[in-house]
Amino acid sequence: MADAIIANHKPYYKELKIGRKYYWCACGRSRRQPFCDGSHKGTGIEPVELACTTDGEEVLFCGCKQTKTPPFCDGTHNNLPGGYEEGQLPDNLPWVTSDDQGIRQLDGNCYVVQPTATRPTSPPGWWLRTLVEQASGSQHMAQFYGELREECSPVLTSTAGDIVLWTMEGTGQISISGRDFASVPHTGIYVRAGEAFQFKQEGDGVLSVYIAACPLTDQLVELGQMPTNFDDAWPERMVQIDAGQRNEMGPRFFQMLVDKSIGSTTATQFIGHIPQSQAEMHRHLYEEALIILSGEGVIWNDGTRARVAAGDVIFFPRKHHHSLECTSPEGMMVVGIIHPGDNPGINY
Repeated sequence: MADAIIANHKPYYKELKIGRKYYWCACGRSRRQPFCDGSHKGTGIEPVELACTTDGEEVLFCGCKQTKTPPFCDGTHNNLPGGYEEGQLPDNLPWVTSDDQGIRQLDGNCYVVQPTATRPTSPPGWWLRTLVEQASGSQHMAQFYGELREECSPVLTSTAGDIVLWTMEGTGQISISGRDFASVPHTGIYVRAGEAFQFKQEGDGVLSVYIAACPLTDQLVELGQMPTNFDDAWPERMVQIDAGQRNEMGPRFFQMLVDKSIGSTTATQFIGHIPQSQAEMHRHLYEEALIILSGEGVIWNDGTRARVAAGDVIFFPRKHHHSLECTSPEGMMVVGIIHPGDNPGINY
C-alpha cells in the first residue's frame, strides 16, 4: 500500500449542495483537489464518501491527507514541515485606539475590549458588563465579565443553552444547580443547558469571572432561588491547567479545558501559549472570544490593526480574516471560547 502524499498544507474550504455525494481524495494524487479523480488506483488508498444533508453546509476538507478525522481537517497540517507559516503583514495599516468604553473597533465586527474600562468608581458588590452580544456583531455567542466583592452573586442562568466560565482572580465557591465546587483562579467551568450557577466570594480579594453563553442570548437571567437540577450524568465540571494535556500547533500549544469530554458538544474553551511571532492571516469557521492573560501584541485585520495586552478581550466573527502577533519575548497566554466548534487548531 502506498503512502498518502501532501496535496496542500492548508485545508480546502467548500460549500456543499444538499443531496450530492462528494468523494474526498485520501491519497493526495488527484488533480481535482480536494476531490477524487481516480488517481488512487493501484495505491490501496480509497476515497472517502460524504453525503450532504444540509444545503450550503460549510466544511474544511483536509489537504495534507494526514487527518485523523477524514475527510475533514483536524489541524494536523500545523505540525507538518511547511504547515505553519509566519506572516509578512503590511506596516502601513492605521492604528485603532480605544473609545470611552474601552473598545477598539477593527474591520467589520472584529474588535478589542477592555472589560474594566466601564467599572464604576464605587462598584457594587456584584458588577457585570456585557462584552460580546448581538448588538456588537455576534451571531453565535455572548460573553460577560463579572466581579464579586462580597457575599454572593445572583443565581444566574441562560435560557438559550450552555454556559462556559473562566475564573480569573479570587477564591470562593460556585454552586451549579445545587452542587457546590471550590472556585479558584484560572479554572474552566461548565454549566449545562437548563442549569443555573452562583458564586460566593471568600477572602479579601475580588472574585472575577468571564461568562460565555452559547448559543447567543441577550442577557443572563436572574432566578429567585437555586434550582436543584444538576445533571449527574456529567459530574466533572471544573478543568484546570495541566501541562501534560497540551496539544502542539506549530510553535504554539493549547490545552482543551471545557469540551465534549465533560459534556459540551458545541462550545469549546481552551488555554494556549503564543510565542513571540507573527502568524499569517487566516480564518476560522467558528466565532471566537479570546482573553489575553499575559503578554502584549498586535491584532491585524485587512485594513486596521490594534495593540492588545493582558486584560483585553478580542472578538472574532466567523470567517473573519485576521492575525494575532505576539511582541513579548516571554510570549502570550490566552484563553479562548469558540462556538460552534470543537478544535481551535483548525484554520484556513
